[in-house]
Amino acid sequence: MFIVNSYALAVVFCMITMLCWGSWGNTQKLAAKSWRYELFYWDYVIGMVLFSLVLAFTAGSIGAEGRPFLQDVAQASWGSIGWVLLGAVVFNVSNILLSASVSIAGLAVAFPLGVGIALVMGVLNNLLLHPVEGQNNLLLWIGVALVVAAVVCNGVASGKVSNEERDPKQNRKGIILAVLAGLIMSFFSAFVYNGVDLANFAAPAVGKLTPYTAMVFFSLGVFLSNFIVNTIVMKKPFVGEPVTYKQYFAGDFKTHLVGVLGGCIWALGTSLNYISAGTAGAAVSYALGQGAPMVAAIWGVFIWKEFRGASKKVYWLLGMMFLLFVAGLASIVVAGM
Repeated sequence: MFIVNSYALAVVFCMITMLCWGSWGNTQKLAAKSWRYELFYWDYVIGMVLFSLVLAFTAGSIGAEGRPFLQDVAQASWGSIGWVLLGAVVFNVSNILLSASVSIAGLAVAFPLGVGIALVMGVLNNLLLHPVEGQNNLLLWIGVALVVAAVVCNGVASGKVSNEERDPKQNRKGIILAVLAGLIMSFFSAFVYNGVDLANFAAPAVGKLTPYTAMVFFSLGVFLSNFIVNTIVMKKPFVGEPVTYKQYFAGDFKTHLVGVLGGCIWALGTSLNYISAGTAGAAVSYALGQGAPMVAAIWGVFIWKEFRGASKKVYWLLGMMFLLFVAGLASIVVAGM
């Protein structure tokens, strides 16, 4: 299988993760005019499964190092699979909450808040469960602190926006959902890595999974848990009227394709993050990937115009957010060298 042996390449892959995690939400925005997020989410999950399988049978099955996908599946222990499936369920619950918050509070607000919290708590969880010798944890936490400051800037900026289209009560609900999503999301990667041999991708321990196999089981776990989690949300939505499976199957091909594309984008970023974790370390790779709020905020500010009509002070705060994010990411990169 393809293995990352260079820290520089691992950082590049984590940056691509950041772009993917911060951009998949645009597909939800593209489908939002006629398509509820609960229906969109089914296509998104299907895209994750399809992409993970394609990657497993290509990059996950070539080369002389590591175990090919099917061979890895055959020797996997139920304990390793169980950890990955647990991570999938935790992610699914948090991501549905995040999708709901995006539809209510907007991309530029929900993503930085929810994923910013997931960044701080997720780094802590990965450091506790998957520590790396020689890693500069002080610089890592400085980077995380800078990202937290960036999140605060975004929160203050969003609070100063005067937008008549936003219902204050609904906006508060969106913020609460984003906070819950961030707290829950912080656990998923640490759980997944419990089933992967991070120390040796080239010759992983018996029973452990390669990152490609873990991604397949993860996607399948999200898909299967979706029959419970998303069905509940469809019947008891956070906002709007209930939706049905009949409405889902009535959607046109283009609408479904947009959701599948969103899932493929997310799966690409996650796969690269898992592949890089063996070289960069679980905490650093996760922290870099969770720089996604900066990307999402750029989309929300400049493309979707979610801060249209805001004062200069608001744009100054947003500028500070971007600078703090960049400084924080740079500190995180240096921490892993």
